[in-house]
Amino acid sequence: MHQLIERIFVATFGNPLLDARHDAAVADLGGTRVAMTTDSYVVQPLFFPGGDIGSLSVNGTVNDLAMAGARPLYLSAGFILEEGLPMETLWRVVRSIQRAAQEAGVQIITGDTKVVDKGKGDGLFINTAGIGLIESPRRIAPDQVRPGDAILLSGDLGRHGIAIMAVREGLEFESAIESDSASVAPLVLALLDAGIEIHCLRDLTRGGLASALNEIAESAGVTMAIDESLIPVRDDVRGACEILGFDPLYVANEGRFVAFVAPDDAERALGIMRSHDVGLGAHLIGSVGDLISDHAAAVTMRSAIGANRVLDMLSGEQLPRIC
Repeated sequence: MHQLIERIFVATFGNPLLDARHDAAVADLGGTRVAMTTDSYVVQPLFFPGGDIGSLSVNGTVNDLAMAGARPLYLSAGFILEEGLPMETLWRVVRSIQRAAQEAGVQIITGDTKVVDKGKGDGLFINTAGIGLIESPRRIAPDQVRPGDAILLSGDLGRHGIAIMAVREGLEFESAIESDSASVAPLVLALLDAGIEIHCLRDLTRGGLASALNEIAESAGVTMAIDESLIPVRDDVRGACEILGFDPLYVANEGRFVAFVAPDDAERALGIMRSHDVGLGAHLIGSVGDLISDHAAAVTMRSAIGANRVLDMLSGEQLPRIC
């Protein structure tokens, strides 16, 4: 997917706003900075432990805006419905969208509906776009990452992807694994209101933590070093990953992000993060190193046994259709 985006879309549509390679584009409109993003949701099953395609579409879009430091305001919602979709299913999804929007403090202000032939739509697809207002003067983007920055992780990894895969594979565990899908915008705004020197934010969706770190390291031209022992992964999620042959560092999340902050602000930022439900498990997991040299690995991790290994980009799609 990374290669597809770079070689086809960025190469064709390249412009200063797109070339920032951020979760949301940031533009100046008449002296006001706004953020805009769009996303499509094709998750199967439509309903899963801890969420559904409706709430996921709101949270995912809101979080992309938050990663640019924006206050999310308005969303669009486009529905592609397969002929024969039960009205009760659609009604459950629409009500879920409304609840999630209310919780996130955003409004659905425009939309579209299309119906495709039976067998051509897999039930229901949703496309969203979001607009938010950037109130902080700080520029938050991958190219703002600096050597020495602290890398903060907002919580435990892997629950969203594993929650969906458990349903697909019919797996049952002693404790229920629910998706971490949630809006992180209030937490990000609290960090900004507190004056935390944030250089970059990235939510850990496609490709998980490892892919996000690699993408940012490439954009910023820096190396990064993290410590496996500091990365929270629940025991049941780790066990499920072992059964399914997955690495939790590459499993997608829908309510987790990494923050690159000035080292002097790291402890204060952690305190703020841990005061919010979505940041209770926040940890300092590593730091940004020097600029990348010709032979340097972008991201390395110190393992639990003390060895160092390179964290590469995910070579394929580990978990399809999870968002």
